[in-house]
Amino acid sequence: MSQGDAGAGVDESPEEGPADVVEHVSGTGVPIRGNDIDTDQIIPARFLKVVTFDGLGQFAFFDQRFTDDDEEKPHPMNEDRFRDASVMVTNKNFGCGSSREHAPQALMRWGIDALVGESFAEIFAGNCLALGVPTVTADEATVEAIQDWVDEHPDGDIDVDVADETVTYGDETVDVTVDDAQRKALVEGVWDTTALMASNADATRATAESLPYTSGVLNARSDGGNAASDGGDVRSDGGGA
Repeated sequence: MSQGDAGAGVDESPEEGPADVVEHVSGTGVPIRGNDIDTDQIIPARFLKVVTFDGLGQFAFFDQRFTDDDEEKPHPMNEDRFRDASVMVTNKNFGCGSSREHAPQALMRWGIDALVGESFAEIFAGNCLALGVPTVTADEATVEAIQDWVDEHPDGDIDVDVADETVTYGDETVDVTVDDAQRKALVEGVWDTTALMASNADATRATAESLPYTSGVLNARSDGGNAASDGGDVRSDGGGA
């Protein structure tokens, strides 16, 4: 993933956030053609039982890529020329269906750093953002032209400029659309909510302590006691369970 300085190509130059700034993503492409490709195609439900996301990339598009006997089917992700791709080029309503976060996790762990498509399901795009993976959109003719170019130039780089909302491939630079909230989060490095919370740990704790239903728990734990230390056992009034 190619990253730039925070604020480059933006009207203002905000302070860099706790996560990596994602202004550009560059790499070779892989065309995945078809409308309404849902998350069950991206990662079949039987692979959702994993305890962690590690190794999930090998199961991306598994049923489209392999037979029941694990023999390879014709599929772009099985072709040697696309195996190192990091930019996926898709069509309409990609990532629809179940909201499973395993879908973008599988694509990212296969090697995808950005997606260019006609449109994306809203929850899928949000799950991609949570991983720092841009989902940029363009019209049908533009996307199909990029897919055709990738087919003809599998070793050619695609540059996705999140900040300036352009995609460059070969000698062509085309305008794309990046959702405003997504663009701000990626360019300012605030897309990782876990890192954002950790970087504001003091403010988070202060807010929690101001809430009557959490302050007692936090204080008890900080004193080395347990959550019930200020009130004794819940059955101390002589009652039963």
